[in-house]
Amino acid sequence: MTTEPTLTESGPATGRPVLVLHGGGGPLTVAPLAAHLAAHAHTLLPTHPGWNGTPRPAGLTRVADLAAAYLRLLRDRDLSDVLVVGSSLGGWIAAELAAADTEGRISGVVLLDAVGIDVEGEPVRDFIALDARGVAEYAYHDPERFYVDPATLPAERLAAIQANMATLRVFSGGPAMSDPGLRARLADITVPTLVLWGESDRICTPAYGKEYAASLGNGRFAVVAEAGHLPHLEQPARTLALVDAFAAETARR
Repeated sequence: MTTEPTLTESGPATGRPVLVLHGGGGPLTVAPLAAHLAAHAHTLLPTHPGWNGTPRPAGLTRVADLAAAYLRLLRDRDLSDVLVVGSSLGGWIAAELAAADTEGRISGVVLLDAVGIDVEGEPVRDFIALDARGVAEYAYHDPERFYVDPATLPAERLAAIQANMATLRVFSGGPAMSDPGLRARLADITVPTLVLWGESDRICTPAYGKEYAASLGNGRFAVVAEAGHLPHLEQPARTLALVDAFAAETARR
């Protein structure tokens, strides 16, 4: 990728840099998290190429490509003491980014129900194949609260969702939502990494999350009660308290 990603910046310019990486649902799924962090941090929220109508260069097809692009972003801006927060696919990108950070620019990582690894007996559900009811049932502790009837959405919104899912399929490499080689590389991530998981996540289960944390060089695992695949949306107070405490603990400044 030759151009800088589409980027929304907020918060004090002198604050700790925080890179917030969204999952397949797009930047709106992590916007409240970014807004919260921006109260004290210099928050960078990119839209991954191909989401929400943004251009995707033809050669940009792997999660590792996205990670390399964001590492260049940190390098070009000479950012250090960076906290990287990634949700779902964004967690996969964050893991790849941290594993590739040989310059020590990143000082902490938060993975929110991340995908990307293979765990025997705990396959990641094919999110893209689910209909709207299935998404609500598998992704949330309280499905009725978050179910959106597609019939109530305007045609352009439905088209945008379908386009985002098509882009997700490109980067995820298919229904497995994983890179067989990633798990071995997680041991190289020695910066503190907080792995947060919704206890009711049925896209990738808490057992999958425990294996993710155990594979890291410096990982810890915490469960968010009464939450599913997006705990920062379903239980924001509980989730943000854990993120805030971790951010304060890992800051080098």
